Amino acid sequence: MDNYKAINWNAVSDQIDKATWEKLTEQFWLDTRIPLSNDLADWRTLDDDHKWLVGHVFGGLTLLDTLQSQDGMAALRKDVATQHETAVLNNIQFMESVHAKSYSSIFSTLNTPDEISEIFDWSDSEEFLQNKAKKIYDLYHDDSNPLKKKISSVFLETFLFYSGFYTPLWYLGHNKLPNVAEIIKLILRDESVHGTYIGYKFQLGFNQLGENEQQDLKDWMYNFLYDLYENEEKYTHILYDQVGWTDDVLKFIRYNANKALMNLGQDPLFPDNAEDVDPIVMNGISTSTANHDFFSQVGNGYRLGEVEAMKDDDYKIWYPKDNK
Repeated sequence: MDNYKAINWNAVSDQIDKATWEKLTEQFWLDTRIPLSNDLADWRTLDDDHKWLVGHVFGGLTLLDTLQSQDGMAALRKDVATQHETAVLNNIQFMESVHAKSYSSIFSTLNTPDEISEIFDWSDSEEFLQNKAKKIYDLYHDDSNPLKKKISSVFLETFLFYSGFYTPLWYLGHNKLPNVAEIIKLILRDESVHGTYIGYKFQLGFNQLGENEQQDLKDWMYNFLYDLYENEEKYTHILYDQVGWTDDVLKFIRYNANKALMNLGQDPLFPDNAEDVDPIVMNGISTSTANHDFFSQVGNGYRLGEVEAMKDDDYKIWYPKDNK
């Protein structure tokens, strides 16, 4: 091998790498700092259908975070342009592991051992959940087109997670399970950075393609997104029909599918926008910090930087117009 090269953070060729590293380390958190047991009183008021929904939504999210932490970032690291990009992806990989573990903390607080076993058996076998995981997994392990890996990662981070995120955000808006929702808001804050960063890296590569190559990749991208959406529609029915939320959840995931395309520098596919989504859920999706008393409850303001809700213009910051 050639001489091994030490990473030099005083010579950063892409300042987005440095800015993202600083944002992610500033946002560092652990699930052990959230007092989940304070939600037990709310949990006991839920009927069996809603308890089933919460558990299985989080089972699905655990599976996807496991995929992202064990396969996703390792796949993206094969195609990095800089050592600093590798460092950022390492950070993302670790936090995806934190996200996956956080759901187990929720389970151990709210569910019995038998319920936990059933949730994991379900997530390891549910047809439509496994379908989307396998589609993303196959692309992560296909080294023939690195840009398709980035597309897959952004679709997972900014689109596929959101059928699960709807549930805790709905409860938060109705003043239930606030500590469970606090973990989800922390995860959302991370995912907003992950999806934007990887989308930016995609755009760097996409803009180096010829016009015909760009069009071919765009055609594939939109077809793949719609294929994922058709599967997600079926998955959403499995989860939400019993509580009557399916139509509202589908609006929410279509809205976030458009956000994923925006991260990739592309036009929206669906007509849905923020005004079509339940305003209570949209309020919850804000990634701004919560105010909690330091000693009684640790919210996402604990030793973390102030973060504002993502707006459409935020997706343009990462890629200046004069670089297009």
